[in-house]
Amino acid sequence: MDKDNRAYLNMDLLRFTTAGSVDDGKSTLIGRLLYDSKSIFEDQMEAIEKTSRLKGEEHVNLALLTDGLRAEREQGITIDVAYRYFHTPKRKFIIADTPGHIQYTRNMVTGASTANLAIILIDARQGVLEQTLRHAYIASLLQIPHIVVCINKMDLVDYKEEIFDNIKNEFMKISHKLDVKDIRFVPISALKGDNVVLRSKVMDWYDGATLRHILENIYIANDYNLIDPRFAVQYVIRPMNQQYHDFRGYAGRIASGQYIVGDTITVLPSGFESKIKSINLFDKELDFAFAPQSITMTLEDDIDISRGDLIVKSNNLPQSSQDIDIMICWFNEKPLKINGKYNVKHTTNDLKCMIKDVEYKMNINTLEKNYSEKAVKMNDIARIKIRTTKPLFYDAYRKNRITGSLILIEENTNETVAVGMIL
Repeated sequence: MDKDNRAYLNMDLLRFTTAGSVDDGKSTLIGRLLYDSKSIFEDQMEAIEKTSRLKGEEHVNLALLTDGLRAEREQGITIDVAYRYFHTPKRKFIIADTPGHIQYTRNMVTGASTANLAIILIDARQGVLEQTLRHAYIASLLQIPHIVVCINKMDLVDYKEEIFDNIKNEFMKISHKLDVKDIRFVPISALKGDNVVLRSKVMDWYDGATLRHILENIYIANDYNLIDPRFAVQYVIRPMNQQYHDFRGYAGRIASGQYIVGDTITVLPSGFESKIKSINLFDKELDFAFAPQSITMTLEDDIDISRGDLIVKSNNLPQSSQDIDIMICWFNEKPLKINGKYNVKHTTNDLKCMIKDVEYKMNINTLEKNYSEKAVKMNDIARIKIRTTKPLFYDAYRKNRITGSLILIEENTNETVAVGMIL
């Protein structure tokens, strides 16, 4: 492998999501990022230029780069979550362009669930809307560590500094209700390209960074929990050949923490202890590994371990219970059934549960809790109690986004009906 390829593979990966009300310019912003970062092929550019001319539009419609469904192109809106990938000399990126309509809340939750950063767009003409509250709350609920609030369409308000300041102050008034420590504000014009990749020449009153500079340089190493070691076994490797006749490795991705050869570990749910014999990453043997690396681990003792088991440090055990409180976003057209039975997928573990109670529903347009309403329908967010058929080993979601999350699955149809964050 040459030097350039090694450097590319060793680059940081930043996952970010975009959110905002309809017509705030999310898809145009992503198109501008891709275009000004020179991450578009010539034939792609020619195709959107041709489509823009056929539709009689004044400018090249960069939103067409992400609006992939025919209905999206016809209506000029985002319906499904559109994932796009690009890179710059400093970092690799995966973008989740999520829809702004209220009926697509579940799509936004899906796109934002693995994000390091959320871009929330606000139309400079409209200011902070109910949808802004909704998207900021969801970003907070999903524990996205960084939020960048982009006040877009500054070209339509004559690039006035006071309008930017007013919207920034209005957003900061609601920020105390959000569990987010890092919030930044950037005045932009996605259509004209001001402060997206290149600095604006007409907003010289803004002395902050451009959006791309923030995306390239924001520090994300601390976003991973490196204190609590959690390793969910995904696959047991038994080559059964002459060279590796006795090899038994446990493959998976480190959810959090770090593991060192010689560490004393406990396997859950059995509770058996052993020590780490070796850690392998591809064909390399490592002295230690950390989140979010995918590794193969071997142990000094021959223990019965299978997919779904959790390997943790013996002096740092997760919580364990059958009665669990979770915040859910309901995905399915069929409403939640109290006392209904559902399958649960937690890390690599499969089990069953019963819905015991709905404590409250969240009105995420006002950020108020509704204790009287028990009916949970599609796109609703609610706090519920479940009881699992066997003890679940978990961490609170705010502590660990992987071991603190789960999905609920309909038993008969195998449809994913909800995503849950353990409290």
